[in-house]
Amino acid sequence: MRKIALLIAAAAVAVAAQAGGLLHNTNQHINFVRMMARGASTDIDAIYTNPAGIGFMDHDGWALSLNIQSAFQTRDVRATFPLFPTPDHTKKYDGDAAAPVIPSAYAAYKKGNWAITGFFGIIGGGGKCSFDSGLPMFDAAVMTGIYSRTGALVASNPAVAAVLGGPVTPDQYTISSSMRGRQYIYGGQLGFTYRFNDHFSGFVGGRMNYFSGNYRGYVTATAGEALEAKLKVLGQPETMAHIALDCDQTGWGLTPILGLDYRVAGLTLAAKYEFRTNLNIENDTKELTTEPAEFRTALASFEHGVNTPSDLPSILAVAAGYEILPGKLRAALEYHYYDDRAAEMADNKQKALTHGTHEILAGVEWDINKTFTVSCGAQRTDYGLSDDYQTHTSFSCDSYSVGLGGAVHFNKHLTLNAGYFWTMYSDYSKNVPAGNPGYCKTTLAGKDVYSRSNKVFGLGIDYRF
Repeated sequence: MRKIALLIAAAAVAVAAQAGGLLHNTNQHINFVRMMARGASTDIDAIYTNPAGIGFMDHDGWALSLNIQSAFQTRDVRATFPLFPTPDHTKKYDGDAAAPVIPSAYAAYKKGNWAITGFFGIIGGGGKCSFDSGLPMFDAAVMTGIYSRTGALVASNPAVAAVLGGPVTPDQYTISSSMRGRQYIYGGQLGFTYRFNDHFSGFVGGRMNYFSGNYRGYVTATAGEALEAKLKVLGQPETMAHIALDCDQTGWGLTPILGLDYRVAGLTLAAKYEFRTNLNIENDTKELTTEPAEFRTALASFEHGVNTPSDLPSILAVAAGYEILPGKLRAALEYHYYDDRAAEMADNKQKALTHGTHEILAGVEWDINKTFTVSCGAQRTDYGLSDDYQTHTSFSCDSYSVGLGGAVHFNKHLTLNAGYFWTMYSDYSKNVPAGNPGYCKTTLAGKDVYSRSNKVFGLGIDYRF
């Protein structure tokens, strides 16, 4: 049962509108939703995706953008464990995450070769997640603990053996549990772009990141009617185990950012580098209840005032864009690398990854006429996953994403963007052999199949003064 508390907190972690690495959300504008590959953009969304490209934006003066997205995810675990009193000893645990309103805002002022830009958005986390029926690690740990503890009592005390008849098995009690939480990483970015000549521009800036999270959960094992009568004879309470947690977490960190953009004859080559963000999360714990008392050690990471590392990894993004038909048809190809293994995580979890995250993005955009634009794109995300990295509390699945949408240009000042994208994940299977430790810190064998889904819809308005 060591680290059982992590189930409550990390189970609530959901990255709504997810389109980045393990910890980032790179989907910050509806242009991304409908095209994906925006690393060579010179529109206002370039403030985030290609900040050096603002030097080539075809507008002097103020430009603003407001975007609202809605994202809905599922995070499911199908677990098999010999003590589960279900057919084939298998149970499905459903996790639902929703973020109905995910805002992002952009502002740029450009004059000649200079531009100053700002951005605000939820660059990580970004939603709420709930596992209303708990998680397999809770059930397996509690079931095994009750079986072992009562088995030892029966073996050592004939009076207890006479009443119980043997170790207490899961069919004699019920487990009720629920995990809910929210996690947001707010990012405020400020930077400066300078266009050196007709071909080359650069960017320097930074983003302040603020982490805010709350986690609530409980696990209670209550004796069934027959077992309750036996426990009364022994003078024991009907509640065999109870764990409850209510914990707020906060932290902040700074991300330096550099960018370059090169343009020639319809071709754009761009690069952006975000340095690693040193982020530590501090607990403000309002409730920490454990019965029996030995569970307290398992909850040590959520004691009040404890700090946990949760760095954001460095990111290298490179992109190429080309105007196939000048002023009409554009295409882009992009690559992202997230150096996850160099970013500190709780319990040095990053060391279990086999490599950093690789992403490949591609997109096409077509101006039908002066009023209407349509676009589509795709993204492939490959994490360096391993069995040691994947847990019930925090798991990822390699994926493909597809997006499409369009824009309506009402006039030279106002544009409305709309887009939709969905992600198709590959299930991840993890087999844990019997041993010490075995499945969920027990000595028994078990199996997990992790699966996810993600759908995002968004609307946005761009305005130029």
